[in-house]
Amino acid sequence: ILARGTPGMSGADLANLVNEAALFAARRGKRFVEMDDFESAKDKIMMGAERKSMIMPEEERQNTAYHESGHALVARLMPKTDPVHKVTIIPRGRALGLTMQLPAEDRYSMDKERILSTIAVLFGGRIAEEIFMNQMTTGASNDFERATDMARKMVTQWGMSDAMGTMVYAENEGEVFLGRSVTTHKNISEATMQKVDDEIRRIVDEQYTLARRLIEENRDKMEAMTKALLEWETIDAEQIDDIMSGNPPRPPKPSPSAKDPQPPQDPEPTAPATNQPAEGH
Repeated sequence: ILARGTPGMSGADLANLVNEAALFAARRGKRFVEMDDFESAKDKIMMGAERKSMIMPEEERQNTAYHESGHALVARLMPKTDPVHKVTIIPRGRALGLTMQLPAEDRYSMDKERILSTIAVLFGGRIAEEIFMNQMTTGASNDFERATDMARKMVTQWGMSDAMGTMVYAENEGEVFLGRSVTTHKNISEATMQKVDDEIRRIVDEQYTLARRLIEENRDKMEAMTKALLEWETIDAEQIDDIMSGNPPRPPKPSPSAKDPQPPQDPEPTAPATNQPAEGH
């Protein structure tokens, strides 16, 4: 699980992860470093420290729970998506919540179906806000940016559009130097660019409609997942499995070594102390 969640980390990065996990275990009064300590350390390194002191209005907290539940539900129902590892509404860095997916194996390229599924997952958050909170927030701005970028690359660079065929329509996106991009000759007509825009819009709209249908058909699971997030703030893959199976989610696992942390006790003296130096010193 740690390997799946730490791709590209160097040896020094992993050593830092272990040190952070040991610090979490010590703060929690444990005698051993356990998996939840490594999870906390990984989240802190990759996403920033928890901002538990941040006071969120209840409405915004509820909106965040629906938003993340929307991502998680669509990710579980769409084909060719990475398994959902954890969902949390604890603020970290600039994010108010997070849905974490971990790949089951190493992957070096993406196929069309996986890309379309990823776009649908990105739309799940905003759709959940619209359906259950009857509002739109700025929390989905990065989701939209990523979804639009993927759809544009499908059409202009990856040849994944039947309407546009296997041609590259993207302009040279190199660094602009002394206004060179202004004088660059464009070899794509306005009519073609209009077709490209229409195709991008079609892909985005189709995945948005698909994600919305999945959420509307599984309102009960959305409500159960949101309720669990509001109660426990973080739910894991096993609890999500319970919800998707129609069962009440199991409570969070207690940490075995942190149940009754005992402070270290001084050993009882076996002989009266003396001021005489020990032999051999």
